[in-house]
Amino acid sequence: MTAIELFNISPVVPVVVLARVADAVPLAEALLEGGVGIMEVTLRSDAALECIEAIAKVVPEMNVGAGTVINAGDLLRVRDAGGRFSFSPGISPELLSASAQEGITFIPGVATASELMAAINAGITGCKLFPATAVGGVELLKGFAGPFPEMRFCPTGGVSLANMNDFLSLPNVSCVGGSWIVPKAAVGAGEFEKITALCKEALGSVRS
Repeated sequence: MTAIELFNISPVVPVVVLARVADAVPLAEALLEGGVGIMEVTLRSDAALECIEAIAKVVPEMNVGAGTVINAGDLLRVRDAGGRFSFSPGISPELLSASAQEGITFIPGVATASELMAAINAGITGCKLFPATAVGGVELLKGFAGPFPEMRFCPTGGVSLANMNDFLSLPNVSCVGGSWIVPKAAVGAGEFEKITALCKEALGSVRS
């Protein structure tokens, strides 16, 4: 899967923190019911890799991958667990080399022109702008469009229902990442129907 194919799955990519493996499959099913066929499970809990493995095995129609991937070891562990892609908050020669050698779909995080140039020179076609609103958001992406017209972005960090269309209206933005459609409290309480409703609300709010 290329970065562009990944970005085209859904205009909204849920950014998920899962503390319990038991929640993984019900959450994936709730997202699918809401029309979202992709999810980024961040490596911020001890259960993350096991959650990715469970989703990959039980809900194969869900495109599950990882976030908060910070080194080559993370990248390989995600791949071995069945993850189809990895998002990183940053970019490094180690991650670029490992992803190229192993043929892993890797989306680096960038916040500057220099980081973006490193991604382009490594053959990367899609990046995560992170943390999106803190580093300049919409205006920064407009600035990147001139010198880097072929790059496509998934802004993440500070993105919400209220501002997602500000990003999605830009020609170099293919999708946005956000945690608002998967509230931790809803997952913890097993309120997966609420998450389905939030997905439908988000997708229904996307302006063409």
